[in-house]
Amino acid sequence: MTKAVLTISSKNYGAWALRGWLMARFAKLEFSENVISPDDPAMKAEMLLLSASMRVPALEHEGIHVWDTLAIGEYLHEVKPRAGLLPADLAARAHCRAICGEMHSGFSAMRSSLPMNIKAHFPRFLVWSRAQSDIDRVLTIWSECLATYGGPYLFGSKPGMADAMFAPVVTRFLTYDVPLDATCTTYCRQIMALPAMQEWVDAARNEPDEIDELDAEF
Repeated sequence: MTKAVLTISSKNYGAWALRGWLMARFAKLEFSENVISPDDPAMKAEMLLLSASMRVPALEHEGIHVWDTLAIGEYLHEVKPRAGLLPADLAARAHCRAICGEMHSGFSAMRSSLPMNIKAHFPRFLVWSRAQSDIDRVLTIWSECLATYGGPYLFGSKPGMADAMFAPVVTRFLTYDVPLDATCTTYCRQIMALPAMQEWVDAARNEPDEIDELDAEF
């Protein structure tokens, strides 16, 4: 059987690509990568939040083409139900979908002022108030989920769709030196310790391409 193909962009800058890639890994889907260069104008515009082309991530699987990160997650949940991308309990599943949707459609101030850049580090980065409001909301989501479902992941003992959706935020908090409480610090460490996450980060650090607009100096 032909492997699935996941189209992604830069591993250093591509937050949506990371989300889709992690979902496929968590679902244990065998896939190959089709990496679009960050020099591609559409990809560059998407990562700079100037467009939403929906070209990445995109999944080709058994003749089916799925794009948009949430759609990919829902599709993988259907074809790989035992992977547990979504919780088994109805109430928890609804909660998971709600926070995934919130991440998908919101937090624009945080995403624009703290773009994903795994290779960079900005100690004592000054966060403006609107972005801080987004950060505070993310931390509230994490704290509530970890308290409700017992951790170490947002909905229990294994990583799922919600963790994939928030993984790029974890990298942002590390890049921009965002202060965290003990609970959220432990959660970030848990995400970064995932073998799939370590693989992605290693590839990002070895990526030669750069987008100057995202390598801002502060």
